[in-house]
Amino acid sequence: MTEQGATGTQVTGAQSLIKSLESAGAENIFGIPGGAILPAYDPLYDSKIRHILVRHEQGAGHAAQGYAAATGKVGVCMATSGPGATNLVTPLADAHMDSVPLVAVTGQVGASMIGTDAFQEADIRGITMPITKHNFLVTDPAEIPRTIAEAFYLASTGRPGPVLVDVAKSALQAMTTFTWPTEINLPGYRPVTRPHVKQIREATRLILESRRPVLYVGGGVIRARASRELRVLAEMTGIPVVTTLMARGAFPDSHAQHLGMPGMHGTVAAVAGLQKSDLIISLGARFDDRVTGNLDSFAPGAKVIHADIDPAEIGKNRIVDVPIVGDCREVIADLIVALQAEQDAGTAGDYEGWVKFLSGVKQRYPLGYDTPEDGGLAPQYVLERLGAIAGPESVYCAGVGQHQMWATHYVGFEHPNTWINSGGLGTMGFAVPAAMGAKVGRPDATVWAIDGDGCFQMTNQELATCTIEGIPIKVAIINNESLGMVRQWQTLFYGGRYSNTDLQSKRVPDFVKLADAYGAVGLACESAADVDATINKAMEIDDVPVVVDFRVHRDAMVWPMVAAGTSNDDIKYARDLAPEFEEDDL
Repeated sequence: MTEQGATGTQVTGAQSLIKSLESAGAENIFGIPGGAILPAYDPLYDSKIRHILVRHEQGAGHAAQGYAAATGKVGVCMATSGPGATNLVTPLADAHMDSVPLVAVTGQVGASMIGTDAFQEADIRGITMPITKHNFLVTDPAEIPRTIAEAFYLASTGRPGPVLVDVAKSALQAMTTFTWPTEINLPGYRPVTRPHVKQIREATRLILESRRPVLYVGGGVIRARASRELRVLAEMTGIPVVTTLMARGAFPDSHAQHLGMPGMHGTVAAVAGLQKSDLIISLGARFDDRVTGNLDSFAPGAKVIHADIDPAEIGKNRIVDVPIVGDCREVIADLIVALQAEQDAGTAGDYEGWVKFLSGVKQRYPLGYDTPEDGGLAPQYVLERLGAIAGPESVYCAGVGQHQMWATHYVGFEHPNTWINSGGLGTMGFAVPAAMGAKVGRPDATVWAIDGDGCFQMTNQELATCTIEGIPIKVAIINNESLGMVRQWQTLFYGGRYSNTDLQSKRVPDFVKLADAYGAVGLACESAADVDATINKAMEIDDVPVVVDFRVHRDAMVWPMVAAGTSNDDIKYARDLAPEFEEDDL
């Protein structure tokens, strides 16, 4: 084999692909070999890149997401053609919705066979076009280095996202010359990172004129690594802060100005803050339906400053008064400079009454839960104790459903990149492979996968990968024997007709035995008195994965809640209980 890293040397297309991935900075690849991608696996055998053999391509994609979200680097996954590639569709769509930098490399049938319905052929480029930031089909081996360079650049710049590179087997087998490009030339792709000074000036004016402003913080602040700047802006102005599901950890939960998460299962204070505001300062958020509820009644008295790296998001769902296209870190930095200049000149916003009102709402309607009357284990208590014992330095990856909402409320997040979950797509089965990827990216951190018994059964086969590859994640299964969030809706909106939501997971499978079969340590807990000791025992095990089956009360629900499609004004903080605000409170 030709020496790795040489330039202008004759190599196979497969060698060129691996050299290109090395040159792009890939350190880990999650994947499974197969016929069309097999030529690439031969030079990979000698590469400095660590390949992690997953048990399902979906696991490879979610692991690459977890790696990217935990580190800020581009995650890489690899699969063969046909079913290998189509198994990446879900993580690609997930990464697209949540702006995760990802490069997926797939094998394709030989160039002469494309379009003939050859064995394991699928038009993965056509299939994934709506769910990738960009994708490529490579049939000429000479194009491999440039394509990989462009893929990594596209995935990691502007609004991050997934990029697919589909490489024909014939291109991998042909001879070519490897030359790594010295510059990227993508006509038409010029993401704007610096905000326009006029828009910053206008935003500053609105901020100073408002009396009830809110900083509405989205995942873009995490992706832009702008948490420090956000805190400076919040503290210098005193403006209350809400953080979306994708932005948890961007602003400390313990901070007095933090109102919590807004939206369908948001805190009463966060929902009230947006609904009754006169100015929403949106930073890297997209006015998602889970935040706004019925758009017609969302924050009816608020003007909107909307800052986002993606111009397509601005004004998409809500009319905007001041649009700002730019990287959140630079936008916030410029706002700080402008507002500081105004303060130095003696001009500052007056939000005292507003802050007092929201502080009162926060005190009157705190998060809380009932202890089950039958002595059962409250899932909220489990997650509250997990957050307290594992601490805010740990990384938490969640699946989707009730356990996800309880985790975002009760774990407690103080730092960015410590909360990783599937937000926009809502993908069950995300947690275990995402935690695996996060642990690969941050091997010194404690990484917990918080999963439901339904989610866990979709991707738990990656425990085999974790055991064999030495990736000691910890898994907390919030086992209520149900597809919990669906069951909650059936309770509230379908008269308790529990159609096909009973998983019987406390009987089949036995999660402790399953963990043991995978070479992990299996633990079980069904008493509040045993929760701390069980978590502490899991924390002491660092050499193999740990799975804890928390057998919780089945009827626990996620509150607060705004029913889908209704107004945020109709929020309930417990069943049949709605908050009341006096008009003179403002």
